[in-house]
Amino acid sequence: MSKKLTKRAEDYSKWYNEIIVKADLAENSAVRGCMVIKPYGFAIWEKMQAELDRMFKETGHQNAYFPLFVPKSLFEAEEKNAEGFAKECAVVTHYRLQNDPDNSGKLRVDPEAKLEEELVVRPTSEAIIWNTYKGWIQSYRDLPLLINQWANVVRWEMRTRLFLRTAEFLWQEGHTAHATKNEAIAEAKQMQEVYAEFAEDFMAMPVIKGTKSESERFAGADDTYTIEALMQDGKALQAGTSHFLGQNFAKAFDVKYTSKEGKQEFVWATSWGVSTRLIGGLIMTHSDDFGLVLPPKLAPIQVVIVPIYKGEEQLQVISNRVEGIVKSLRKKGISVKFDDRDTFRPGAKFAEYELKGVPVRIAMGNRDIENNTVEVARRDTLEKTTVSQDDIVDYVSDVLEKIQENLFSKAVSYRNEHITEVDTFDEFKKVVKEKGGFVSAHWDGTIETEDKIKELTKATIRCIPNDGKEEAGKCVLTGKESTRRVLFAKAY
Repeated sequence: MSKKLTKRAEDYSKWYNEIIVKADLAENSAVRGCMVIKPYGFAIWEKMQAELDRMFKETGHQNAYFPLFVPKSLFEAEEKNAEGFAKECAVVTHYRLQNDPDNSGKLRVDPEAKLEEELVVRPTSEAIIWNTYKGWIQSYRDLPLLINQWANVVRWEMRTRLFLRTAEFLWQEGHTAHATKNEAIAEAKQMQEVYAEFAEDFMAMPVIKGTKSESERFAGADDTYTIEALMQDGKALQAGTSHFLGQNFAKAFDVKYTSKEGKQEFVWATSWGVSTRLIGGLIMTHSDDFGLVLPPKLAPIQVVIVPIYKGEEQLQVISNRVEGIVKSLRKKGISVKFDDRDTFRPGAKFAEYELKGVPVRIAMGNRDIENNTVEVARRDTLEKTTVSQDDIVDYVSDVLEKIQENLFSKAVSYRNEHITEVDTFDEFKKVVKEKGGFVSAHWDGTIETEDKIKELTKATIRCIPNDGKEEAGKCVLTGKESTRRVLFAKAY
């Protein structure tokens, strides 16, 4: 299986698509631009969802659900938001089909069933949620309101790529309301930290925390906080964003509260979200020319045990021995699969689990029964070790932690090696074209300069880093004064 994969160095995009299809993560659907997430791919999303949901609830948030459809009048209430998403909206105009009188057995839209008002299929839910919040928020006692929604959204994309950019995708979107500006900013920053912690601790994907430039902000936001990751092809991936919305949506939907002093005040808002594009980030951060490489904390199967045997009698002996190991591993919270299918040879099974990125593979044969050993293979390094069956449970528990740490360490090294400081535009262009990665450069702070750099190099400002130091310099393009460096990169 894995030998048929295109090599990353040959065609990174083709390699990415092949891994998704061959590892059974997802496939293109009959609906153009949409994907079918297959069980193995959805199992990864479920693990991501479970951890994020736990983290959200630990920070005081509750889950709710809001309609898929947004009346057009509500959608256009916040002008910047509406303008920003207008070209990506799918719109429902009729509410019924009928038999086509001119084509037997076919259907057509009933011309008499036109909606009084068009419905937008949500590209994001601020409009419908803030219209709802108007009835939920009356007094300072109702604040803060901390709501999260797990949902699907539709953004009509013409050029799609599985997980990274599809017309419909799964995500979570948090929408919160606060009494003061400072509380809302603190919330937006807190969620940026939650996303960064999840990316690094669970995905083993290092990120840079920062704010977006004005032109890269979420439509309708006063500030956008982002986490930016670097993929193995030197392109950046926006992995999660958290937005300080100011009072823009509160004013658009007239959401006010009575303060302790008895005054009517507009509330302050945030929104924040991550999506199934994180699976794309996971693939591109760690995987290799043999297939997927999954960090143990998010692997649907952490350990697979493959028996090597001749005849039913040997299989039964191995199965009896494996049973105790499986129980002991599961007691430690480790997910394990014993693959005793007789329809595939061991070699085919090894190739399958290597392709699917299972972190640890254990092989047990007749000789292992005699010697009380097993062979353990690590997916991250492809190293094989012989381990006593008496020690296997502790060994596996330890090696899973080491794999998680190794994947993060390797990704950090790659990322750090691909942050390049430049002071001239010639250097800038050379790094973008030949090396890739993040380019750290001075920028004069204008949209015009940002747009010109994008036009000339296809690199955009990924973020203004939170930990960036104040430093006098000159804009890499215009030579105008600048007080700090920002990070540019080509991006997904």
